[in-house]
Amino acid sequence: MYIPAHFQADSVAIRELLAAPAAANLVTMTAQGMLATLLPLRYDPSVGEHGALHGHLARNNTQWSEPALGEALVIMQGADAYISPTWYASKAEHGRVVPTWNYSTAHVYGTLVVHDDPAWLAGHVRRLTDLHETGAERPWSVDDAPERFIAGQLRAIVGVEVLISRIEAKTKLSQNRSAEDAAGVVTGLRASGQAPSADDVARALSERPPVPQSKVRK
Repeated sequence: MYIPAHFQADSVAIRELLAAPAAANLVTMTAQGMLATLLPLRYDPSVGEHGALHGHLARNNTQWSEPALGEALVIMQGADAYISPTWYASKAEHGRVVPTWNYSTAHVYGTLVVHDDPAWLAGHVRRLTDLHETGAERPWSVDDAPERFIAGQLRAIVGVEVLISRIEAKTKLSQNRSAEDAAGVVTGLRASGQAPSADDVARALSERPPVPQSKVRK
């Protein structure tokens, strides 16, 4: 991934991307070519040196049964949004501005491990469900469904685990623009109903180092 220095994600941003309850693309290279599946994943930082991502595939999905050649890749993404140049304060100053796209993403590499064990799958599905049901007024539990029904559902899936070996992450959140331009981006995103992207830019703006007094215009 191409990552300019000012878009390099820090450890906090990386952890937030990995831990967010969202779906991601699992990509593997096999003897049959590249295979990819979008699936919900749960991050477990306690596994190995860099943690692991846990998910499951339909048993009929051949991605789990085709041996991966080399590392697996998981592409995770946070909020993203089109950035209009009309939001920049500098547009009124000189007009030398163009549109762009803001986003946060992580490319997670690691070894793919298949889990075709009912106990592992049962624990995984329960933890994944709890992750996504957290905050609901009446959260659904695996125990709400008949035991035999759940057992049948578990037989139809296969667990997958990516033991993380390395992570490349990028947070492109207007860090290359002036503070005034970035503030305009926050306002523009909020006005267009894109609160998650606005929050990301606002957070990046708040984390900027203070401008030395010698560089403050008087």
